[in-house]
Amino acid sequence: MLRSLLREERFIAAPGVHDGFSALLADRFPFDAVYMSGYCVAASRFGLPDAGLIGLSDMLQVVNLIRRCTDKPLIADADTGYGGLLNVQHTVREYEAAGVNAIQIEDQETPKKCGHTKGKRVIDASEMSAKVEVAAESRNDDSFLIIARTDALATHGLDEAIRRARLYRRAGADVVFIDALDSQEAMERAGEALGGEGPLMINITPQMPGFVTPEASIEELSALGFAIAIFPGLFATPSLAAMEAAAQTLLNTGRQPAAAGSSLAPAHELVGFPKVWADEARWQARYQNGGGTT
Repeated sequence: MLRSLLREERFIAAPGVHDGFSALLADRFPFDAVYMSGYCVAASRFGLPDAGLIGLSDMLQVVNLIRRCTDKPLIADADTGYGGLLNVQHTVREYEAAGVNAIQIEDQETPKKCGHTKGKRVIDASEMSAKVEVAAESRNDDSFLIIARTDALATHGLDEAIRRARLYRRAGADVVFIDALDSQEAMERAGEALGGEGPLMINITPQMPGFVTPEASIEELSALGFAIAIFPGLFATPSLAAMEAAAQTLLNTGRQPAAAGSSLAPAHELVGFPKVWADEARWQARYQNGGGTT
């Protein structure tokens, strides 16, 4: 489905999901895809920084949770492929079997770091090209997309990042991605250089210190030549701010703040309580009336 959308030149905006609740929420809206962010999974599920501390099995657990909650196409972060070429092969096969529709791998050294933090180092472009080639040949279905990310902008500059993106595309990447584009000019240059050669992805991060990519609308990104935009912090960042505010209100006033709308009904509906209650009432009525099996 993702490949079909790209062929139709339909811009794909994918919100970040990191657990069942966020996946259920995303499923209510007409997004064409969702994105499983390694940063948000590490932070929300394990309380850890996105610094190569969680692995394939950890991510697969969350893939399974998300897949139960939405059938939207799922783009999944897979860091460096979790090792060498055999690891990349295994990662692709496991993600594909779990229901992922596109895998993102990057050219950082292991252990990797969040793309918007300090201290990143990248492997040789030829080594990453080999990973991309192995990833492409390891999938069972060509509809499973390989997204190749480069973090070379911070360490080697934009020209090298563009060069690497082209190499990775030639190695078999369906989509290329320069992470942490740090200015409007960089976004324009990347889109001009790569957007006409094949699908190009961009990461739009929360606008706060530490995240370097400028804000842009979907329409602006499409006009710049991007085909996919991921929004990893779309749900997680506001949630954190709301939780901090609630905690401070309780400490300041001795009372918890009123929830938006002052009702649990939206949360109950989102997770399926009405269906649970209806099933329980139906079963209770059946057996109270002597129905069911003997």
